[in-house]
Amino acid sequence: MNLKTYGFLSDVHLGLEDRERERRKERALVGLLEKLGEEIDELFIVGDLFDYWFEYRRVQPKGYFRTLTALADLVERGVRVRYVIGNHDFFHRDFFEKEVGAELAHDYIDETLNGKRFFIAHGDGYVSGDGGYNFLKKIFRNRVLQWAWSLVHPDAGLALARGASRSSRDYTTKKDYGEADGLFDAAKAKIDAGFDYVVFGHLHQLQNLSHNAGRYVNLGAWLEKPRYGLFRENFSIIDWEDYGG
Repeated sequence: MNLKTYGFLSDVHLGLEDRERERRKERALVGLLEKLGEEIDELFIVGDLFDYWFEYRRVQPKGYFRTLTALADLVERGVRVRYVIGNHDFFHRDFFEKEVGAELAHDYIDETLNGKRFFIAHGDGYVSGDGGYNFLKKIFRNRVLQWAWSLVHPDAGLALARGASRSSRDYTTKKDYGEADGLFDAAKAKIDAGFDYVVFGHLHQLQNLSHNAGRYVNLGAWLEKPRYGLFRENFSIIDWEDYGG
């Protein structure tokens, strides 16, 4: 078998922090993307690349052009970029597909990589009993509501998007999920259903755990510690040391 190399990252949350930290965070991210361009065949962005993303027909959020250019450069070099939408960067139209060349997945990816079956999702909505969040998710992703939202002036619309992002974060932060790792429970069910690897983000908790013949990986959060996943024959999580903060 001709093995490919796959990269994974999640929860960068571009736009969350102050200007100086954002510059350092983006500089480190671009450095990693340039490095991965020499090593990988495909990149999976497992949600929340942005702290909020609200894209109008002819307007997208200000900034991030270094990241967007680095992703477009990856695509031009022949790297397939696949972007699973998270609970913060949920309102995309066609900018990433038409201008960057990335492929969007609005829920999950089910694919065989080097002979192993992967289930890849951000993780939001997969915790059992999280009906409150799933209700919020349906509201935020409702096409009629998004259309009405898009009629608002971009400055006001993006302010609303920041508020929606804050609401999502507040709900996740305050929710008491108990002592169990609900995403690990969700991953176990997927593994028992035939998946070899389940990859999530969302909870900002780094995990690389075995279950029966499969493995659950949570990529943690670039926001808290720059790191990425790499898969060829085995899955490894690698700290990205070239970071100015």
